[in-house]
Order: sequence, then structure tokens, then C-alpha cells
Amino acid sequence: MDATDWDRKYDGRELVYGEAPNATLVEVATTLERGRALDLASGQGRNAIWLATRGWTVDAVDFSSVALTRASHVADSAPRSVRERLTWIHADVTELATEPNYDLVLMFYLHLPPEARRKAVSAAASALKPDGILMILGHHTSNIESGAGGPQEIEILYTPQDLVSDIDSRLTIVTAENRYRDVSGGTAIDALLLASRSALGSNTDRG
Repeated sequence: MDATDWDRKYDGRELVYGEAPNATLVEVATTLERGRALDLASGQGRNAIWLATRGWTVDAVDFSSVALTRASHVADSAPRSVRERLTWIHADVTELATEPNYDLVLMFYLHLPPEARRKAVSAAASALKPDGILMILGHHTSNIESGAGGPQEIEILYTPQDLVSDIDSRLTIVTAENRYRDVSGGTAIDALLLASRSALGSNTDRG
């Protein structure tokens, strides 16, 4: 899909993925000290808005202008202090150049061909402060045959090991594992990567 395709997708329904934040993000972020976050491919902003309500300052990036407009409208109902912590950025994440200013970088359900994905992962890693955390979550390659929902083009899916390879020793891998979600029609299989410029603990988990 290009930006026009995503504009049509978001234009078709008011809230494509709902207002609730991703459950894995909630699990991870509630253990972190709030800071500055970068949400790549932010869609209609559900994760960015949730982070802002918890005191994070968030730059949310998407190449769909319709999604960003919808996100801004959803945020309008939040207190002014929350809205002031949100910045909506219309850009292609594979072409994004950022300074290492972020304590947390999210790349959720961004599905690209491998070369473009590696560019996006590289940009995400480059955006981290020392001790910053990169969190990538998306549909697992095995989801087509063994899971439910999600894209059906295997080229754009990935495994945790694919993400570890994309990082290429630039960061410390904290977690690389499969995650499972109950969805309409069955259980979806996701790939999760957590990585940091320094270790978050003494052990790594590569499930």
C-alpha cells in the first residue's frame, strides 16, 4: 500500500483499530520512567495518545494525512496538557532522519518489504538516546498458516529473529519472542523485539 491507499483505508471508518492502546505497549511502558517517545507509523494515534496521557512527550509519524487528522481529532477530547505533549508529523518513516532524542521508539505493525523494513529499523535505532528502548511489534510470518487475521503477503511479515538480524548488533537485544493475541476468528501470532542502547537486565530472552 502507498499513502493514498492508507488514506482511503482510514477514510472509510472512523476508528480503524479502536482507541485502546496496544496491550503489549501497556505492559512494557508502565514499567518505564516517562520521557520522550517516537511513534513510527502511528496510524490514528491510539498508542501516542495513551503515552501522552501518562506524561510522555510524543512525536507521532505517519504517511497517511487522513490518519493523522483523525488522530488529532481524537486527541481533541483530551486535556490541554495531553494535547500539548503530542506532535503529529506527516512523513515516510523509511525516509525519516532524526536526532538521537528519544527514550522510547515504537514501530508497531509496520509491514514493509525486507529492504524497506531494514531502513525503518535503522532509522528507529538511530533515534534512541543512550539507554533508550526500541520496541517493534508486528504480524509474525507464521501467522498466515497458524494464526488469524493480519496481512497475507508473506514477504512483508517477519519473525523475531528477522528483527534481531535487522538490528545487526547496533543495540542490546532484551527480548525477541513470539506473542499471541485473541482476535475474531482465532489467535494472532505476533513478533516482538525489545532492544536498548544498554541492557535493561542481566539476561536476554530470545524465544
